[in-house]
Amino acid sequence: MRSWVDETHGPFEMSSVRWLTNANVVDVATGELLEDHSVEIADGAVVALRPGLPPHASDVTDVGGRYVLPGLISCHTHLSIVFPMSDTDPAEHPAATVLRAVARAQSALAAGITTVRCVHEQHRADLWIRHARARGWLDLPRIYGAGRAITTPDGHGAGAACVEAVGEEGFYEAACEELRAGADHVKIFINGGLAREGEDPGRSEMSGGELAGTVRAANEHGTYVVAHSGASLAIRQALEQGVRCFEHAYELDAPTAELLAASGAYVTPTLVVTRCEPWMRDNGFEEATIANAKKAADGHLASIKRAIAAGVPLLAGTDLPPGDDVGGLSATAVELASLEQAGLSRAEALRAATVTPASLMGAGEYLGQVRPGFRADLAVLEENPLDDLGAFASVHLVLQDGRVVAGKGADR
Repeated sequence: MRSWVDETHGPFEMSSVRWLTNANVVDVATGELLEDHSVEIADGAVVALRPGLPPHASDVTDVGGRYVLPGLISCHTHLSIVFPMSDTDPAEHPAATVLRAVARAQSALAAGITTVRCVHEQHRADLWIRHARARGWLDLPRIYGAGRAITTPDGHGAGAACVEAVGEEGFYEAACEELRAGADHVKIFINGGLAREGEDPGRSEMSGGELAGTVRAANEHGTYVVAHSGASLAIRQALEQGVRCFEHAYELDAPTAELLAASGAYVTPTLVVTRCEPWMRDNGFEEATIANAKKAADGHLASIKRAIAAGVPLLAGTDLPPGDDVGGLSATAVELASLEQAGLSRAEALRAATVTPASLMGAGEYLGQVRPGFRADLAVLEENPLDDLGAFASVHLVLQDGRVVAGKGADR
């Protein structure tokens, strides 16, 4: 067998034709269910969907009436994060950082998450493990990485092994450095957050010039800027400078939501971070951080309801490691259920973890759907997620480029 390697998409074996049969295929683009179908896979891609069984097929995997859908895309991921975050050691050996990130990535893959968008990793761990995946050393999700996020010296990212910068040229140079290292996008902090006692998510942290410098660097490299965000004032300022993607949006008012929608900007709500108190306690978070999250929860949900009402395209992301267990579900599954609570239909919530992020990342023609020509990155579930997003509690198989890489039904 021959292997094809790409630094972003990774390796796949140029395999013989195989089929998944007796499959109920979830069409996430339409919200329809294609019952009793067979999925033909060759050279790591979906070749055809057809009703019933294929004629005279070899290499058949009968999934027994289970539900096949595209592997999920987690759009706000920190694989190397330390809990509690105050325990972050900027001088940690890079090998330790990368090993921690690998474990989190493997956990995500087992949960049916076949692509992650990282938005800050210490020591650029995302870029290193992306390289390892591309060389075929490990089965990991596809990785779209930011390398290290960029923060002001007293900003939300200070102390978290981020890059510190000041002024328009400082942010421009810092962004260029991450992009030259191989980052797919740039991450900044425009507001305070919830991590520390006394921190204010409404506090603006970057000047117009600093925003402009970051966006200029991204534009020159053909990509976009992702902004940790809290309140509407900073979001509007960043939007004016060309920032395209906003994370959390804890305090989003209706007029700003309408501006986001009109601009075609994206929001990654990460609702799970303000509704996971038991998980936070299990992971040693300080009481002040837990109190901040609980206090923000109702307003956070209301903000995302306003975003939905305005028509802002939403992306599923967790801020927590996406495969972590949060009350019996992965953090990503909890996020999907929270998006449903905010007002999305189940099909719309699934699109927030498939079709929409693939489009943002320039992969909309080959990731995020089960259809001919798309990569065979697939999750096979015991139950129908269109009936209950809790179906992600039981992942039978995970395929990437047509290979079984994880799942309870995997024979590995």
